Amino acid sequence: MTSLISWLDTADDSFDSSLTRLLAVQKAQTDGVDAVVRDIVRTIERDGDSGLLRLTGELDRFQPASADELELKDFRRQLHKIPNDVREALEVSAGRIRHYHAHQKLESWEIEEADGTVLGQRVTPLERVGIYVPGGKAAYPSSVLMNAIPAKVAGVDEIIMVVPAPGGEVESVVLAAAAIAGVDRVFRIGGAQAVAALAYGTETIPAVDKIVGPGNMYVARAKAMVFGRVGIDMIAGPSEILIVSDGSAHPDWMAMDLFSQAEHDELAQAILLSPDQVFINAVATSIAKMLPTLERADIVRKALSHRGALIKVRDLDEAFALVNRIAPEHLEIALNDATQWLDKVRHAGAIFLGNYSPEALGDYCAGPNHVLPTSGTARFSSPLGVYDFQKRSSVIACSPEGSATLASVAGRLADSEGLGAHARSARFRAAE
Repeated sequence: MTSLISWLDTADDSFDSSLTRLLAVQKAQTDGVDAVVRDIVRTIERDGDSGLLRLTGELDRFQPASADELELKDFRRQLHKIPNDVREALEVSAGRIRHYHAHQKLESWEIEEADGTVLGQRVTPLERVGIYVPGGKAAYPSSVLMNAIPAKVAGVDEIIMVVPAPGGEVESVVLAAAAIAGVDRVFRIGGAQAVAALAYGTETIPAVDKIVGPGNMYVARAKAMVFGRVGIDMIAGPSEILIVSDGSAHPDWMAMDLFSQAEHDELAQAILLSPDQVFINAVATSIAKMLPTLERADIVRKALSHRGALIKVRDLDEAFALVNRIAPEHLEIALNDATQWLDKVRHAGAIFLGNYSPEALGDYCAGPNHVLPTSGTARFSSPLGVYDFQKRSSVIACSPEGSATLASVAGRLADSEGLGAHARSARFRAAE
């Protein structure tokens, strides 16, 4: 055994309670965060650019002279400042993301009834979308591609990107990704104040219809507070990976796949399910062997010790019952016959089939979106997609005959609800 990660066994009487504790996100004290974020949001709503600049100076350690917009030519120029192999990788990834998401686009439709009444659905893109791209601790060009490209495929008119710039610097690779993805405007503004600026608008930053993209706790709470004023994608929690393995993959592969999500932050979750105790032991050995070699070893060690687990299950049927209970963000089905088990999965954000489909490929370039539901919300929500940037309007065009027929039904229902004006409105045309 190793103290690096929890060991659980479904045969133990304490398993259920142990799993419940493991799955509970260790929430920080959100009351204090909410109070800070609420003040920030109110400041931006009240003061606009002046509040935005003041907060940027206080929180991001640089004082822009205005709501700091980069010229379009400036971030397109970054394409030539990054290494050629990185630019090529971004372009390949963007092409695959664009190709995949093109299949998600919803189309308008209509049907005509026998009396000439036409019913339909009109699908239109959002006009303006804001994407939040994390910055400061690391650069996330993949986040730019995954958030902006589906919006472009949907036909969004304008994409506004905000990205924090501690000390005034934004990584060239992030700006290059913005150019490749077709972002229209970029502001070097971050934090809860950037979210509020996108929601309410300032003298410089236009208000948007929807805000998407990951961020820290302050960004997440700001998105929650402005929801209703604008749409949001989701409130994302810590990253998660759940692996179901029959022992057919190399244990080093499984250990590194667990690391790939644990390195995001100390609250990330990495879990392996297997009916093979010998294989679980081998994975534990691989974890102990390879952990010291990682660039973010301290973060991985904390994540594994707090929320990681190696779980012995009785069989694969039990493993997939646990999959649906956990509803993970990322699910790897590392089995020789992985496809045969796909129908067992009801709840998962993204599913990676077979021993040659590591989750890391999905983070960057496989094609499907890496913005996924976390913390069990895969039970009722889906990955970010083109459909998140389209809205649907119902279309009703009644013929005279259809109007008369429907008036009879609508009138009786309106009468039953005591809504006389509804009933009379429905019947007026029929009387004519």
